[in-house]
Amino acid sequence: MSDVNTDAIAWLQRFAATVGVECPPPEDIAVLLDLAGHAAHASNRQAAPVACWLAARAGLSPTAALTHARSLDD
Repeated sequence: MSDVNTDAIAWLQRFAATVGVECPPPEDIAVLLDLAGHAAHASNRQAAPVACWLAARAGLSPTAALTHARSLDD
């Protein structure tokens, strides 16, 4: 299991159920948090949630989205 806080996972599971989608597994949540952290540090913290939203809109897996985000550093 990842190091994602269990309270965060529980909240995300409830939120996912409320909006009618499946919650990602803890491993994907950890990668999404990495993506958010990367966006926040590479740009501005405001970019973090929007980067995750854009990745979802693009249909990218969390790992693919993080790879794309890291490619911007080159």
